[in-house]
Amino acid sequence: MNELHRSLADKIVRHIRTSAMEQGQHLTEASLQTLFGTSRPPIRSALGLLADQGIVERVPNKGFYLLDPHRVAADQLPAADDTSDEATYLRIADDRLSRRLPDRVSETDLMRRYGASRLALRRILTRISGEGWIERNEGRGWTFAVLIDSVEAYRECYDLRQVIEVHGIRSPEFRSDPVVLADLRRRQEIIADGGWERLSQMELFEANSAFHEGLATLSGNRFLLTTVQKLNQLRRLIEYRQTLNAAQVRGQNAEHLAILDALDASDFDRAASLMQEHLGKAKLRKARAEMFSGGSASEPNQGGDT
Repeated sequence: MNELHRSLADKIVRHIRTSAMEQGQHLTEASLQTLFGTSRPPIRSALGLLADQGIVERVPNKGFYLLDPHRVAADQLPAADDTSDEATYLRIADDRLSRRLPDRVSETDLMRRYGASRLALRRILTRISGEGWIERNEGRGWTFAVLIDSVEAYRECYDLRQVIEVHGIRSPEFRSDPVVLADLRRRQEIIADGGWERLSQMELFEANSAFHEGLATLSGNRFLLTTVQKLNQLRRLIEYRQTLNAAQVRGQNAEHLAILDALDASDFDRAASLMQEHLGKAKLRKARAEMFSGGSASEPNQGGDT
């Protein structure tokens, strides 16, 4: 099974869960291509995998339709003794965040460390590379990217986000697209309407990242968008690792909806001020978590963060 196809299938499943899709809804290749930034053939293959699992139905000459949204379960962490790709992926992530892995690694060393075949390891490394936290060296081996994995790095990240995301809303080029805003609102309302309990850590992070990336898209500045996307990639692992705090997830969700209310009212100054306050609160939470835990930034007590 092609790792790209499997990864895309997982993303489509999360998209179904965080978009409140109904039975019989048409999943078009064109819309998914735009959403995930890939060509149609991999999307078609990923939908084929979901058809094999009974999640979608393939209708000749018409495309793919959602069969039963209730069959789409939340991501589950594999057991400690699991030898699946997912379990190995999580072990690599944990070892990297805990600095048990050096910046540069070889496939041979990783195969020995995790008891994985070369084929399985390459599938996993391809996935990690697609998520932006490892790169293949020009010669042999791989190099991990610098992650946002300390309080200082988080502060710098949120300082930058306060500058660029707030500027994006205040920019004369900002365009309040009602279709984009409606989609962002629908996703946030799913969280408000019980999604904060139902969705997994990974899905909450993806939904909240999509909120900020969606507003960055409306800024009209392609470099602002790519910067926000890159910062989200660098935060990804440590956010997945955190313990979910339902009260804080609901608070962040309410702040997102307030920003959307201001944008729908064309009150861009208020929306920008709310974004400034929203990101500032997140920055302070990170610092407090470090202060009270006495540990590293891999131990904060909130998850699905903005």
